[in-house]
Amino acid sequence: MSWSSADLRENWSAGDAERHLLAREQFGMRFGLDRMRRLLNVLELPRLSFPTIHVVGTNGKSSTTRMIAALLAREGLHVGCFTSPHLLSYRERIKIGEHDIAPERFAAAITRTVHAAELVDRTAPEAGDIVTQFELLTAAALCEFESAGVDVAVLEAGLGGRYDATNVIDSRVAVLTNVGLEHTRYLGPTVADIAREKLEVVRAGATLIVGADLDPDALALARATAEERGATLVESSAQVDVELRSGGGYQRRNFATAASTVRAFLGRDAGHDHIAAVAAELVVRGRFEVLAGTPVTLLDGAHNDGGIEALAESLPAFTAGRRLVAVVSILDDKDAAGMLARLLVHCEAVVCTACMSPRALPAATLASLIGQIGGAGATVVLGPHRALARARDLAGEDGVVLATGSIYLIADLLRPEGAPGGSTL
Repeated sequence: MSWSSADLRENWSAGDAERHLLAREQFGMRFGLDRMRRLLNVLELPRLSFPTIHVVGTNGKSSTTRMIAALLAREGLHVGCFTSPHLLSYRERIKIGEHDIAPERFAAAITRTVHAAELVDRTAPEAGDIVTQFELLTAAALCEFESAGVDVAVLEAGLGGRYDATNVIDSRVAVLTNVGLEHTRYLGPTVADIAREKLEVVRAGATLIVGADLDPDALALARATAEERGATLVESSAQVDVELRSGGGYQRRNFATAASTVRAFLGRDAGHDHIAAVAAELVVRGRFEVLAGTPVTLLDGAHNDGGIEALAESLPAFTAGRRLVAVVSILDDKDAAGMLARLLVHCEAVVCTACMSPRALPAATLASLIGQIGGAGATVVLGPHRALARARDLAGEDGVVLATGSIYLIADLLRPEGAPGGSTL
């Protein structure tokens, strides 16, 4: 779909809005806050009428954001929630309470924001400096939250913090889930460099929540940042004393961070019954998600070395001695060898494939890496659904199948085979 102003339609459907967003992916990512500020000015949203909680980190951002929003909603607040990426629909990124934005409201929010973006694009100081897809989605979410009259919004940063589109907001509570070596091209070569970029979302006098087991260099920088800005630093515990429906030890850490965040925002503990109810009900799709049927099939969107490490911690208890066969696709900007090395010690076989993202490593490359590492036997199967079917055959009815390595692989597997691909940003 063309995205020029001449083609804008006042009666866009949700499908039209989705196609427009996909068309903007061709322009990629560009960091900086000027476009976003000008966009919000055009939308008459230079200041928000509701408080916000800002979540940054290398892993666990989406889960923690969802958990914070669910806990606040259980306390009776009207909550907006913005996460990324999505699995099947852009509407998943914008939630009111626990519900994705309604199709008609999504279409209206995107249409309004695209009109504003066209004006920003036309008046850009440099030709071609157009509003990005992520900026458009962020602005649409803020517009929807304003329109819905939310009491609070919880927003997940896209990448980094300092120059991420979400950093136009001034949040009284910021959350740093963890820090690992990822996106070093954009954020810097060391954990301290990356933490510094993420901690730029911390405002003077705010409260900063940090997740348990934060890298020592990142924790030292968080303490220094809090002291410098007169912020209150809260170091989360590793878990809370409730049973979680979401499996995986890393989700227990995320939930503990969420509970600490809610305590900081409310100025009191959330009710234990409320915490227990959210823990028992909330499922974050694609994060240690178990599908129905046999063999047991686990979907986990771990997409970097730290994510695979956290996933691997939970595999022995989950598999309980059963044969584990993994389906793996990894993007070309990740430490594929490191990820595979952590995973292979738990697997009896691996099926290598490539998700639909143009950044996916070829399946044969993954198989070659596995051969060099000397791990489990590797099979190459083109197409995620066919790869999953092969893994199920290899596992047998009593085995366990794990699909991991990229959130885009998980999205491909949740989408019907042969359906058009989705977002790659």
